[in-house]
Amino acid sequence: MNNLIILPIVLPLLTGILLIFLGKNIKWQRWLSAISSFIGIIIACIVVQTVHENGIQTLEIGSWKAPYGIVLVADMYSSLLVLTTSIIGFTTLLFAFSTITREREKFYFYSGVQFLLLGVTGAFLTGDLFNLFVFFEVMLMSSYMLIVLGSTKAQLRESMKYILVNVISSALFVISVAYLYAVTGTLNMADLSVRITELGQSGLITVISIMFLIVFGLKGAIFPLYFWLPGSYNAPPTVITALFGALLTKVGVYSLTRVYTLIFIHDQAFTHQILLWLAALTIIFGVIGSLAYSDIKKIIIYNIITAVGVILFGVAVNNQAAIEGSIYYLVHDMIIKGALFYLVGAIIAVTGTSNLKKFSGLIASHPLLGWMLFIAALSLAGIPPFSGFIGKLKIVQGAFEAGEYTFSLVVLLSSLFVLYSVMKIFINGFWGEPAKNFAPKVQTIKGMVFPIAILLILSIGYGVGTQWVSPYITQASETLLDPSIYIQAVLKE
Repeated sequence: MNNLIILPIVLPLLTGILLIFLGKNIKWQRWLSAISSFIGIIIACIVVQTVHENGIQTLEIGSWKAPYGIVLVADMYSSLLVLTTSIIGFTTLLFAFSTITREREKFYFYSGVQFLLLGVTGAFLTGDLFNLFVFFEVMLMSSYMLIVLGSTKAQLRESMKYILVNVISSALFVISVAYLYAVTGTLNMADLSVRITELGQSGLITVISIMFLIVFGLKGAIFPLYFWLPGSYNAPPTVITALFGALLTKVGVYSLTRVYTLIFIHDQAFTHQILLWLAALTIIFGVIGSLAYSDIKKIIIYNIITAVGVILFGVAVNNQAAIEGSIYYLVHDMIIKGALFYLVGAIIAVTGTSNLKKFSGLIASHPLLGWMLFIAALSLAGIPPFSGFIGKLKIVQGAFEAGEYTFSLVVLLSSLFVLYSVMKIFINGFWGEPAKNFAPKVQTIKGMVFPIAILLILSIGYGVGTQWVSPYITQASETLLDPSIYIQAVLKE
């Protein structure tokens, strides 16, 4: 059964290669990519249930024992993220069928999506830092292709900044990995935890931990390293922004969570306190950005930054309630950000603009779209019983238990501002009189509504069905809070 955990990596790899050979046959590319992604969801569900019943699953590639060989590790935390990634990938393809232009489809859009899913899934499942770098690069190369696909002026301008930032980040990643290997003699994450425990977290290792904070902070868009994200994510079509917003920053968040709960855990008074301050500032500046703009796409993009801060705030507090809340909120945010970007894409398709000042009164012609946005706004802000509530509640509970009352207030107030930032789209864009001479740009949005509905139903079920989800989240948090569980599963000690 351990061999099963390689399938979420192999499936998008083989699919992406096959789609290249299909060339200009768009119909076959659509069908094959959708079927493959749906099969990926089934496989991911099986992996999650296997880990739940039998504990952490590992696969030693080439039968080389850890820490000497390449090892894949599926604990509950990574398995839940693989499942969520598969769902986002499938719904993104469904949304793309109705929104992406044929010119973009011809130039291997579907292969690019599959290779991006390969990189994201591999990053979640790898058990060593060097292969984390490798999967990061696979993910980034795919995103480079997707961000320029279409070659509009805005895409080409923003892609230069996006590529430059990620090239610098990748170089720093390699340097950090090299320093860590020089000090410890290993890159297997479980073995690193053991070695650093034996050696003690010296000043040099603490410096290296801050280097990793910068690397993953750039990729996860924390304060002050988020400067590249608003422009870069605003440039491509909304379906690509949805894929990036739901997945790419979350890989940075996952990586920070993994190294700060498994490897760099011996000087928390310094490392985690820095992370706590950066998380709080990320929340504040994300909120400011979402309130400042009247561009609906940028409003949701800045809410990505706010959510990154909330998730990492739970990681920095690092007690049971906060870690559970962080996991709850991470899965929730991937789902709801996908739904919100699809909603933004549908609104842009109808109105022909993302400027909130140029349209109003959409509720008359598109009531379903309006009420879907209303539900998504409530869920994003953490209004009970929607999916964002339980995660934020547990993060705040953990912060109170740790005595971080001021920072807890920042998290609580951010919910109100997040709600307002999205509700202004609903109030200003859907209520009131329709704009003069307004004519819908598309005749039907039925194809766009279906993937939105899938994610909203999942979001509602995730919130209402907390008692069924809770055992999986608790199991994931136990591994993060007790590194010995992960170490024993990987090193067989």
